Amino acid sequence: MRTAGIEAPTARYRQVANDLREAIARGQFSPGDALPSQPELAGIYRLNQTSISRAIAILAAEGLVRTEHGRGTYVQDIPAAKHTRRIPPPASGSSFADEMRNAGIEPRTELVQAETADPPAAVAQRLHLRAAEQVLISKWLIFADARPIQVSASYIPLSIARSADLALPDTEPTAIHQQLAKNGYHVSRFVEEVECRRPTVDEAALLRISEGQPVLDVVRLALDQAGRTLEMTINVFPGQMWLLRYEWPADG
Repeated sequence: MRTAGIEAPTARYRQVANDLREAIARGQFSPGDALPSQPELAGIYRLNQTSISRAIAILAAEGLVRTEHGRGTYVQDIPAAKHTRRIPPPASGSSFADEMRNAGIEPRTELVQAETADPPAAVAQRLHLRAAEQVLISKWLIFADARPIQVSASYIPLSIARSADLALPDTEPTAIHQQLAKNGYHVSRFVEEVECRRPTVDEAALLRISEGQPVLDVVRLALDQAGRTLEMTINVFPGQMWLLRYEWPADG
């Protein structure tokens, strides 16, 4: 049993992680800088490389660094603004882009895919598609300055989208709903599901993060008044980029 006022000793690899974390916070290592190699750190801290590897793994899981096999470990560039999901939304209609610009960061959206294709099985199930029914797939990379911070993929039944032209020329994700309305499909409400998981290899490469760093998988369903799902959107981004804020009346 622990005695009051006495703290358990900290494992040495955690001490190394704490020391490196503080060095990054002080600016000793700037975003994009390489940390000393693991053999060098082992010499500096007089520990074996297994302990150093465990320390680096802690920082990678926190999103502070990323490790590139064969090259080294680099300090992550973490934008100052977070994507804040406010429910109910603010009356001002402030967007993530507004928040980033207020923080001195320039947002940019790049359309990387817009085509009709067979959907993933999980998407087909959520959209209640018939056998062999295709979807319009639109995929974007979202940047903060030069760094990709989010992957967004939209899936719309082809019977609703009609053609890939709905996503062109480079229609931003939120503007697609306006295009759907012109076709007679009006979004009445949204349902959003948030899950924390490890990134796929491709996601880690696109987002320039470690494969051990958690990402948030945010699935948004756009429904019409009858409850039909018009669109399924999957947003994936590093966990530290997302803030959830919910507000409701106490008697609600």
